[in-house]
Amino acid sequence: MTRTLLIDADVVAYEAASSCEVATHWGDGYWTWHVDENDVKTKINDMIDHIMSSLDGDQCKLCLTDSEGNFRKSVLSTYKGNRANVKKPLVLKNIKQWMIDELGAYFRPGLEGDDCMGILATVRGSDERIIVSIDKDMKTIPGLFCRNVSTGEIMEISEAEADYWHLYQTLTGDTTDGYSGCPGIGPKKADAMLSQECLAKAGLTPWQMVVHVYEKAGLTEDEALVQARVARILRASDYDFKKKEPILWQPKAN
Repeated sequence: MTRTLLIDADVVAYEAASSCEVATHWGDGYWTWHVDENDVKTKINDMIDHIMSSLDGDQCKLCLTDSEGNFRKSVLSTYKGNRANVKKPLVLKNIKQWMIDELGAYFRPGLEGDDCMGILATVRGSDERIIVSIDKDMKTIPGLFCRNVSTGEIMEISEAEADYWHLYQTLTGDTTDGYSGCPGIGPKKADAMLSQECLAKAGLTPWQMVVHVYEKAGLTEDEALVQARVARILRASDYDFKKKEPILWQPKAN
């Protein structure tokens, strides 16, 4: 069976572009940053080769975020707003375009690289697909996932586990991505609330428990749904291939 590696190309591009930057002091307190694009390209090719050889990949898809738009901002206007003033590597935008033009990197309008990996991992196919990313959020996608290339460990995430991690993220939020989750709910509380024991005792489904926790914090189900929608990394079932647009997540009917 062909093994296809779905590589988080956002991470590859960022790490390569930032690691090749050099600070130069010209004297009298005057400093500049410099980078050679060719060094970055070489670094990226080396990183991809390392991933492919470490995980015995037959082929790969480099998955990138669309730099022009993000559908989550139409759901939550402050999504990733905390990153607006963060300095990015000098050649990051150019190097991502090179990855698209020369390496065939995969992206879709309005989607993040995580979404591209999630969709490609869950669409029907005959090959074995492994998501390769350092991002823990990829545990919300059912299938094979490698978070640490150096160890080569490949986790198999069931649909039930992926659904759990999605609602866990809905409760805890993600400050890195700029969505808050439910106030006062950290990892331990979220895990306890979504445990089978707690759900059975309360007689609630996982989503009903999420709504209960939000309402207890003085919020509404609609506010919980906003958090769930931005926390949701798209699967093939969350994407309209004809219209080429996301299908916003809805909780399953009871």
